[in-house]
Amino acid sequence: MDAENDKQRTTVTIYGQQYTIKGDESPEHVISVAEHLDQKMKEFKKYNPYLDTTRLAVLTALNVVDEYMKLQEKIDQYEKKERNEKDGERG
Repeated sequence: MDAENDKQRTTVTIYGQQYTIKGDESPEHVISVAEHLDQKMKEFKKYNPYLDTTRLAVLTALNVVDEYMKLQEKIDQYEKKERNEKDGERG
């Protein structure tokens, strides 16, 4: 069977628009991600009511990627600290 046919389709609504997402993740995960994005877009719209949908989507994406990068940085620092502590125990 073709791997492309194994992908799941999940329909979600983000900021009033329906999207069918096709991928390997469970429908529950896709729905959760979509709900988070929808909530973030509504939150930013509340503080920036004159933004059109495209600018709102870009602003939301920038903020979400910023959050992701900060979390990834914290994870990297934690992992580096863990490695250093393990190296200290060995030496």
